[in-house]
Amino acid sequence: MELIDTHTHLDFPDFDPDRQALLAESRALGVRRMVVLGVYQANWQRVWELVQSDPDLHAAFGLHPVYLDEHRPEDLTELGDWLTRLAGHRQLCAVGEIGLDYFIETLDRERQQTLFDAQLQLAADFNLPALIHVRRSHAAVIATLKRFRLKRAGIIHAFAGSQEEAREYIKLGFKLGLGGAATWPQALRMHRVIAGLPLESVVLETDSPDMAPAMFPGQRNSPAHLPAICEALAALMTISPEQLAAASTANACELFNW
Repeated sequence: MELIDTHTHLDFPDFDPDRQALLAESRALGVRRMVVLGVYQANWQRVWELVQSDPDLHAAFGLHPVYLDEHRPEDLTELGDWLTRLAGHRQLCAVGEIGLDYFIETLDRERQQTLFDAQLQLAADFNLPALIHVRRSHAAVIATLKRFRLKRAGIIHAFAGSQEEAREYIKLGFKLGLGGAATWPQALRMHRVIAGLPLESVVLETDSPDMAPAMFPGQRNSPAHLPAICEALAALMTISPEQLAAASTANACELFNW
């Protein structure tokens, strides 16, 4: 079974003690490629250095809405500079992690929207997919994506929306990222939604070190958990883990031009 983890934060300090061992373990379990996402200007260099150390890692750079108060106006210009400098590099795969977070009420929604728009414009300008964070903001994100109509679309990370919202994203060309949260026993609505998703619109992810699956409660999440996530989600979709792995891998390769 060959798998691709389309969403990790492997640069985070959580992995400093055993990063190389974890990468080796993940590969032995069939996780061939992993995407590492930048979330604020100060971690882009760390992400890139990590990715440069391993040919099977790929980088995305963005300004995450949760870190809104840390982002400076000049960070957007710098993001454009990074994308210009790395344009065409085989290990640059997307703009992300970007999006809207309405779960944290103290985050200014207008500033979030302005930042989201500017980064979607960069994705359009550089013809890159966008890796999108959505929390309690599906309507606003869908409306925004309809304005931009990105040619290469992207991934809705940790998708937890309704069947109708799934349909809207799919119509816009987006893949739906499924990971550990979808395995939780309390996610009953999500289980029903997943059962009806078209295979050609699904990609697998972990969001390591966050969102550990139900099989590893309270643990640090990692790409090594992706086979177990695949197995649990395949059961919800009433297909074999091999079918889901093959579809997810094909979908990720198509999206990222691998």
